[in-house]
Amino acid sequence: MSASAVFVLDLKGKVLICRNYKGDVDMAEIDHFMSLLMQHEEEGLLCPVLSHGNVHFMWIKYSNLYLVATTNKNSNACLVYSFLYKLVEVVFTEYFKELEEESIQDNFVVVYELLDELMDFGFPQTTDSKILQEYITQEGAKLEVTKSKVPTTVTNAVSWRSEGIKYKKNEVFIDVIESINVLVNANGSVMSSDIVGSIKLKTMLSGMPELRLGLNDRVLFALTGRDKGKTVMMEDVKFHQCVRLSRFENDRTISFIPPDGESELMSYRINTHVKPLIWIESIIEKFSHSRVEIMVKAKGQFKKQSVANNVEVRVPVPSDADSPKFKTSTGQARYVPEKNLVVWTIKSFPGGKEFLMRAHFGLPSVENDEMEGKPPITVKFEIPYFTVSGIQVRYMKIIEKSGYQALPWVRYITQSGDYQLRTNV
Repeated sequence: MSASAVFVLDLKGKVLICRNYKGDVDMAEIDHFMSLLMQHEEEGLLCPVLSHGNVHFMWIKYSNLYLVATTNKNSNACLVYSFLYKLVEVVFTEYFKELEEESIQDNFVVVYELLDELMDFGFPQTTDSKILQEYITQEGAKLEVTKSKVPTTVTNAVSWRSEGIKYKKNEVFIDVIESINVLVNANGSVMSSDIVGSIKLKTMLSGMPELRLGLNDRVLFALTGRDKGKTVMMEDVKFHQCVRLSRFENDRTISFIPPDGESELMSYRINTHVKPLIWIESIIEKFSHSRVEIMVKAKGQFKKQSVANNVEVRVPVPSDADSPKFKTSTGQARYVPEKNLVVWTIKSFPGGKEFLMRAHFGLPSVENDEMEGKPPITVKFEIPYFTVSGIQVRYMKIIEKSGYQALPWVRYITQSGDYQLRTNV
């Protein structure tokens, strides 16, 4: 089962717009949501599902709005949350750029039309913004004698792609993006690490092409008995709806008719021990009532021919620190007092290099009585033309009945995900 009704509320809990899909939950139940939320927040027991009697509220907060789905059944919570996030990220932001209270108030009619098409009897329907924009527009209504025609994309088997698409030059751009999640303890031991990857497409192809993507997938190589070579073991693989799942399950072939334009074809996780690509050593000395001395050394632990771009090392400092002084061997360091951080920025960080940053802060003579936590050092970076897992696009076959030639382009990017190194101080 799914949602009974969907509400959009402002920060005070006032209903801006709502849609009742099933009629089995009293619409007045939403009046209890805000008081429940505040009560749980005060008790420090805030959770994504709130209940009043036999009615459950599944909610998310975005900007200055709350999006709430109600149900009185044992609904599929993952499905409802996926729908709410899809509502925000794909549909509303595509239509109104920013989803805020004003954009809802200025576009009531369009929002009602979208809510009608997005869900039917509590179950998600068409949520692809490109398809919705074919028949829900923000232009003024024009009186026409001819009968309105539902776009074929809504009723045909390939609902994510329109017919009759034409390009002068047929191309496919493939981005393989991997994010590294690493947690290192204060002693320098890696406590947890994994890789979260996604393959994104930008397709500019005419007609209804059939695409086949080949990766160095370990399971595929084992099935076909090929020479192992460099392969990767992907877990938690999630595909766009265009991929033929039965074909993948049978012989691991990724076969699909792609959506036009930009889309995420698949995402995956690789649970493996990852050596931190940028290693941080820190010495933080706190002299009571006097000063804080910070020394941070950053070392690139990746191939020398690769370069990390826009590196940011974020070092926490005490909330009562003042009078910052910095010295860096490269890049720039700045103090961000509202976040109690020193941000050290390095535009270009070659592999195998080491850089140093020193910081000096004054402390007040009267010590702050409040106990402060020990937030970790975090690192942000992006390394182009490199994947830490070794995943490779072996081929991209493009088959279309007209027989045109198309060019596939592949780009690899590794970036930081949740990348944390704990400190002793």
